[in-house]
Amino acid sequence: MPPAKIVNKTVLLLFVLGISAIFLSMMHQFLMTIFMAAIFSALLTPLYHRLLLLLKGRKTAASLLTVFIIVCLVLLPLIALMSVVVAQAIHVSESVTPWVQKFIEQPTIATDFLRKVPHYEQLLPHRDMILQKIGSLVDNTSNLLINSLSSITKVTVNAAIMSIIMLYTMFYFLIDGKKLLYKILYYIPLENKDEQQLLERFTSVARATIKGTLIIGIIQGTLCGTGFALAGIPSPVFWGCLMAVLSIVPAVGTAIVWGPTLLILILNKDFTGAVIIGIFCGLIASNADNLIRPRLVGKDTEMHDLFILFSTFAGISMFGIIGIIVGPIFAALFVTIWEIYGESFQEFLPAVSFGITTEAPPANPGEETTNPSGDALDLDK
Repeated sequence: MPPAKIVNKTVLLLFVLGISAIFLSMMHQFLMTIFMAAIFSALLTPLYHRLLLLLKGRKTAASLLTVFIIVCLVLLPLIALMSVVVAQAIHVSESVTPWVQKFIEQPTIATDFLRKVPHYEQLLPHRDMILQKIGSLVDNTSNLLINSLSSITKVTVNAAIMSIIMLYTMFYFLIDGKKLLYKILYYIPLENKDEQQLLERFTSVARATIKGTLIIGIIQGTLCGTGFALAGIPSPVFWGCLMAVLSIVPAVGTAIVWGPTLLILILNKDFTGAVIIGIFCGLIASNADNLIRPRLVGKDTEMHDLFILFSTFAGISMFGIIGIIVGPIFAALFVTIWEIYGESFQEFLPAVSFGITTEAPPANPGEETTNPSGDALDLDK
């Protein structure tokens, strides 16, 4: 290539990078809103296409109706729910200390048992201290949730503008999203199969996150909240929403809340409430996750549960509540881009084996490695 042409392309590339950096810096406060609009638009594309058929190809009307359905079925109920949750969270925060004092003073099964233990008077201060620590923990948790929810539910100019921008962007993404996507992919210097792999992973993980995290969380939170209401636990909507969020934690999930509640009800000799909590939370809600998740999610994520957990918490830490969706998506893209890297640079990467093997190493780095017994080594196990 002639030196003049090299200089020309170099200068052009510098201009592209410099102007792009300035533009992205100028748009940084809207980037997450646009990204969320892209996610929801991709998930709502099947609904948009159905409406497009019903409306005989009128794209504007189909897109507008799709956005209107989402506002009515998701956005408005979510705002109403968050308002109730914040009110109940404030009530929980204010009632924790009086409840702890009442629990300490009233007789329970544990109190009756401990009174038979020698030197019970010496153990009593420690019991009181433990209960006060538990009350302080609940108080801090509710205050944390209040602060998080308040940033979502308070009607501020910024929140209203971002919501309008997201809905407005979704309207145009549904109509022209495919054209925009093709244009973006054209400027990315990746092979078509790699671009398609990234797109497939993006959509599959977004779909799995919506179905696996949000839908299952809503189901478990609703079941557990119903159990709390029937058992006479105050502020059941607050506790139900808290358990919906905690349902993302593998193995324990909602039991972080209903487990101690069940124990307290037993200690208070409220066996009817304990049975209700055990049935709704321990039996129905816990098994609902095992029954529903495989059917909803399937193998869309192809990521370990622990990886999904950490990426979700990291996403919440960086992006707020929307990190529940964004965190796993970025984690999946991280894994996918490294898989593409492994395929593209396969000839430069050495073979990997564990232990001492008597067999010769594979001829090609991409072939399976072997363990000492000669069997294929499955690193996914």
